[in-house]
Formats: sequence, structure tokens, C-alpha cells
Amino acid sequence: MLSVISYPVFALSILLSLVLSISLFPVNYLEFRPEWLGLMVFYWTFRAPAQFGILLAWCLGLLLDVLEATPLGVNALAMALVAFLVLTIHQRLRMFPLPQQCLMVFLLLGINQMLVHFIKQLLGADNAGFGYLWPALTSALIWPVVCVLLDNLNRKLG
Repeated sequence: MLSVISYPVFALSILLSLVLSISLFPVNYLEFRPEWLGLMVFYWTFRAPAQFGILLAWCLGLLLDVLEATPLGVNALAMALVAFLVLTIHQRLRMFPLPQQCLMVFLLLGINQMLVHFIKQLLGADNAGFGYLWPALTSALIWPVVCVLLDNLNRKLG
């Protein structure tokens, strides 16, 4: 576990994840876009549980709601749930090898996507099927790159 957190890396990673969450993506592949903010919530809650918690994840989710023009509180609730679940298991998660961490990223961000999908269905969205889980899968696939990159940046600048 990292002992020193680089706050510039933290702020830039959150800002970049928010920009990537609303950035242009090819329309045919839009459903495969990774859940960037969910990845950052997972990473920072996992690496710095004392500094990054449920309230900050909720605030970032609320900001994502505003940026994506989704009903207020949908992503906030989902991000807070991800942070809570990571805080619950972060001691065990540190001992997992990278492939198991990828599986946990898929499971927790899959729960995030399911919750958002369920709430949107309650509010009248009409997209059915399990296509909403693609972002969780792509996020799990890029987790090793994100984790190693942020770990290295945090060590060098921290």
C-alpha cells in the first residue's frame, strides 16, 4: 500500500477521468467505453482509504451526473456504493494478485452499472439486455495499466 499520496496525481487523475467520461467516443463503440470515474474511485479508495471515502465518491458521482445530464443522484449513489464496497474489502484486496483484482474491478463496477441501469429503468429508460455490463468488462481489462501507471506516478511524485 502506498504510504504517501501525491495530491496533484490524485486531482489530475480525477479530472482526466471526468473528461474521459464525457469525451467523444465512436458511436459504434460507445457502450464499450470504460467506466473511468468508477476506476478512479476504485483505485483511490483502494490505495488511500483514509483520504478517499464514501463522501468524496458521492460528490464525484454527483458531478458526473451533472456532466452527463443524468438524473441527479444516480451516479452519486453508485459511486458511493463502489467506495463503500472497496472500503469493506480493501485489506483483502491488497493481497490479491492483479488478475484477481481485475475480477474484483469487474464485479464492483458491474454492480455500479447494474444499479445505474436499474434506476434508469425505473425512470423510464427502454434499453433492455445486458449490454450495460460492457463498461465493467472494459474497465477490468484496462485495470492493470491504470493501476501500474498511477502507482508509478504516485511513487515518483509522492
